[in-house]
Amino acid sequence: MKKIALLIFATVLGSILLIVSVHSQEDMVVINDDVFDSPQRPPAVFKHDEHNETAGIEECNQCHHLYEDGELVEDESSEDQSCSDCHAENDSGEAPGLTKAFHRNCKGCHLENKKGPIMCGQCHVR
Repeated sequence: MKKIALLIFATVLGSILLIVSVHSQEDMVVINDDVFDSPQRPPAVFKHDEHNETAGIEECNQCHHLYEDGELVEDESSEDQSCSDCHAENDSGEAPGLTKAFHRNCKGCHLENKKGPIMCGQCHVR
């Protein structure tokens, strides 16, 4: 009888933990890192809408910039493109590598505004 009760308890507890785990990660969004051959860290956790609401960002081009011939195109957005469409894994003659581009864009803004995470483990959550 004790074995059956223990088995039922363990099954119920396991189910609850699984449901809580799945639910807590349901709204977790990460930056797509498929372009990296061998990432050194887990992808950065980034909840797009929540971030923009908290930061008061209303214009997409504040983050999704567009450059033509090395010059920033004002009031244009690259939101319909992947960052890796313009940024290769490593620096090229015209554009910084993808890692550097993310860090300059995200961390640079956080440093400039004195708000937001700047340490590796704050974005790259294991």
